[in-house]
Amino acid sequence: MYSLAIYIYMFCVNVAALFGNKKAQLMMRGHRNAWKILREKVRPDKHPVWFHAASLGEFEQGRLLIERLKREQPDVKILLTFFSPSGYEVRKHYEYADVVCYLPFDTMLNARKFLRLAHPSKAVFIKYEFWANYLYLCHRHNVPVYSVSSIFRPTQIFFRWYHCGYRHVLKWVAHFFVQNEASRQLLASIGVSNVTVTGDTRLDRVIQIKKNAKLLPIVEQFVGEAPRVFIAGSSWQPDEDVYLPYFQQKEWKLIIATHVVNEQRIAHLRARCESVIGPTITYSEAQTLSTDRIFASRVLLVDCFGLLSSIYRYATVAYVGGGFGVGIHNVPEAAVYGIPVLFGPNNQKFQEAQSLKACGGAFEVASAEDFAKRINLFVEQPETLAQSGEAAAQYISSSAGAADRIFEAIF
Repeated sequence: MYSLAIYIYMFCVNVAALFGNKKAQLMMRGHRNAWKILREKVRPDKHPVWFHAASLGEFEQGRLLIERLKREQPDVKILLTFFSPSGYEVRKHYEYADVVCYLPFDTMLNARKFLRLAHPSKAVFIKYEFWANYLYLCHRHNVPVYSVSSIFRPTQIFFRWYHCGYRHVLKWVAHFFVQNEASRQLLASIGVSNVTVTGDTRLDRVIQIKKNAKLLPIVEQFVGEAPRVFIAGSSWQPDEDVYLPYFQQKEWKLIIATHVVNEQRIAHLRARCESVIGPTITYSEAQTLSTDRIFASRVLLVDCFGLLSSIYRYATVAYVGGGFGVGIHNVPEAAVYGIPVLFGPNNQKFQEAQSLKACGGAFEVASAEDFAKRINLFVEQPETLAQSGEAAAQYISSSAGAADRIFEAIF
């Protein structure tokens, strides 16, 4: 059944690519090129350490391990693979990896070919990656596989009685470094005991990002002496339906970084912001505007990548999008700056969001009314705003250290 599902998925991606789906086209092209990259760049006698991340978010959770390994053991070769274009296309020139390519679909034929060309000494799979054929062949060829920053829930396939046959995949993992005790207990309930609770490496990464945050003169010109700044990161239209109405007649500055950045999306959001809130500019055009013109604007739209993690430091309150869709995005990226974080209701699968809610550093909003009540509370009770920000910062700092614990255990 597993192999059939993989072939059906491959067929669907191929069909989508034929009908012009850009992501599918990138994926199929990247999978074909992976074999060429491996043949040309992997030396059979070097046996690289293989890191695999599904996408960009998972890569960030493993990034500190890669960079520390390269710093401390510079002769070790590193192979980095991605499944999704959103990871590969952004990090295909990543300086700390010797080889970067896609991981082809998990068929037995592909897995055999990949291991024959890659010759890994060990593998580190990040968070949710459990590809049965790759794991089986790694186990068979004595290539230890480590699962890092993984998190398990009762609803996952491994814990359903009607899919209990798939549990054997977990037996091929040398060791699990999980985010929480609940994950350890779930694995123990099905007989998996090679588990260590280490926490989430993502928290170490956001602390590093904060230390290396960029200076952003345009954002500083926009913020100026404004008393309050609201920053929405990875925003989708349903998120904007919740937070934009509140600011119609409020003395706040808004910075919005949309999850999808293209001309159509930015133009639509700009028109909406101008009609609801007031003068709106984009980050790109601000580079040619005067300081007075930048400061006079009410909304700044971030129409480029790589700035959001540094922009959050200017926030009075932050909002992380995705909670009215497939799930919220990177909450710790904002919380590390010691500010309250708001997000939509689809957050149950995210350990850091649950922990931040529990300690009072983050809050769920299910509607525009919920949002207005929470922001009004912060405005009317500055001490509550300060306490929430302190709780967020304390959670991040006290939960750090996962990357060091994992690194010392594996390398």
